[in-house]
This record gives sequence, C-alpha cells and structure tokens, in this order.
Amino acid sequence: MGTGSDSTSDPREWVERYGDLLFRYAMARVRDRTTAEDLVQETFTAALGNRDRFSGTSSEQTWMVGILKNKIVDHYRRPESSTLGEDAGEGPDRSDALFDLQQRWKASHAEWTLDPESTYNRREFWEVFVSCIDRLPQGMADAFTLRELVGLRAREICKVLGIQPTNLWTRLHRARLRLRQCLETEWFDPYRRRRR
Repeated sequence: MGTGSDSTSDPREWVERYGDLLFRYAMARVRDRTTAEDLVQETFTAALGNRDRFSGTSSEQTWMVGILKNKIVDHYRRPESSTLGEDAGEGPDRSDALFDLQQRWKASHAEWTLDPESTYNRREFWEVFVSCIDRLPQGMADAFTLRELVGLRAREICKVLGIQPTNLWTRLHRARLRLRQCLETEWFDPYRRRRR
C-alpha cells in the first residue's frame, strides 16, 4: 500500500463504509446521538483534510477510529461537556453493603457462563451495556468512559474532568460496581436472556 491519498479510498465512499461503525463507537462513548453525529462529521472532515498524511501503516478504518477517538477526548476536554468538582448527586458509596470486612462479596454473584468474546460481538449486549452506562450519574459515566472505552490514563482523565486522582478512583470503583449489578440483572440473568 502506498502513502498519501493513494492509500485512502474515495472520500465519497467513507460514509457508506465507516459511518455506522464510527457512529456506534461514538455513541458508546458519549451517549448522546447529536454529539455522536457531530463527532463523526468532525472525523470525516479531519480525515479529508489530512488524507495526505495517512501513511497506510494501518487500515483506513483504524485510522478513522483513531481520529474519532481524539475527537471524543477533545469533546470531554471542553468545559461544558465535563463534570467538574466532586461527585455531587452521585449518592452514597454502597460498596459496604456488598462487601464484608475482609472485602469479600457478602452474597454470591451471578455466574457469568456466557462466552466473553461472543458476548462482546453481540449488538444486543452493547445496547444493554450502553443502557447501563446511561443509568450512571454523569461524573461516574464520564470517568468510566474515558478510562475503559477511550483508554485515557488516569492523569489525563483527572485533567479532562478537573478532579483529583482519589476522586477518579472512587468514581471508577462505584461505576464498576453499578455496571456489574446492572449487567447481572439486564444481561447475565438467565431468565432475562431466555426472553431475548
């Protein structure tokens, strides 16, 4: 594969080829349809403007996702999109109800017998997962999304959200607990799975 614009497809085909994939990627990370659409549009615009810089060392799809990932990080860096300050409105930490003094689960959790790889590739799982993230308070959702879905490091997340590291770890801990409970109920519960 050559370098420059020769290694990219015709930009008129980009929406057809990558539009749905990029939109789903953005939706899972920003959870707002209008914002996701705007970020995908910005991605196509940036890709068009930087076609000559595409080296062809990765696939065109990977290149587009990389551009979108940077657009998502920029979105969270904007003051109006991030939740500043402490976890106001996020409620008390309920982890004491889940763990004993030795930090073991008080009650046994649901057995997750599904194959992780096949679950990961199912659109229905991602719909449930995004629904579970939507139920999180904004500060928790932003921290979890930036760490686990966007892949930022802790220092970067703290800077983007304007929080301290201890606050970040609290948000991540609480988000993971709530997501686990939601997924156990909405996805891994055998009765609910049979109804899908």
